Amino acid sequence: MPLASTAASLDGGLYVRVTELARSSPDALDSAVRLWSDYGSALFALLMLASWWRSRAAAPARTAAALCAPLAVVAAFVVNDLVKSLFHEQRPCRTLHVVTVEACPPLGDWSFPSNHAAIAAAAATAIWLTDRRLGAIAVPAALLMAASRVWIGVHYPHDVLIGLVTGGLVAWVLTVAARRCGPVVVRLRDSPLRPLVAAR
Repeated sequence: MPLASTAASLDGGLYVRVTELARSSPDALDSAVRLWSDYGSALFALLMLASWWRSRAAAPARTAAALCAPLAVVAAFVVNDLVKSLFHEQRPCRTLHVVTVEACPPLGDWSFPSNHAAIAAAAATAIWLTDRRLGAIAVPAALLMAASRVWIGVHYPHDVLIGLVTGGLVAWVLTVAARRCGPVVVRLRDSPLRPLVAAR
C-alpha cells in the first residue's frame, strides 16, 4: 500500500473532520490558531530564558539542565528531521485535497513527523524538568501547538503525536544527562562566567 494511502487510512477521517470544523469556525479563531502555529515558538524561547534566569539561584544540577534546554531542542529537531527524511510522507492537504486554513506546503515538504510538535515538546519537556511552575505553562502550550498544526491543515494527527513523542524523549534523555554537569556549574560560579550560572 502506498505511504500516502497508509497515512490517510490511519487518521485521515479525523483530519478531515478537524479541517471541516476549522473551515466552519469564525475567521477570528482561525487567525488566532494560525498565528499561534506560526509564531508560538517564541513563547517557548521566553520560557526557556525564564527557566535559566530562575535556575541561577537554584541547585547547580538545575542550572545545568536549564542551560542544556536550547541544545535539547536543537537535537530534537535534528532527530525528528532525520525521521522525516526517511518516510517522505506527503502532506494530508495534498493527499486528501481538502480546503485548509493555511496554504498547503509545497511538494517535498514532508509531513511525518511534525517538526513544530517535536520542537514544542522538546522545549516543554526541558522546561518541565527544570522548573515545574514554568513547565505547567509549557506543556499545555506544546499540546496546543501540536493541535494547531492539524487545525490549519498541514499535518495528520499521527504526525503531531509522533512529533510530540520524539521531541519529548530526546529532550528527556539530554536534560536528565545534563543534570550530571552540576560540578561544572559549581566551577563556573567561581569564574568570570559567574553571572551566567549564579544570581547575585
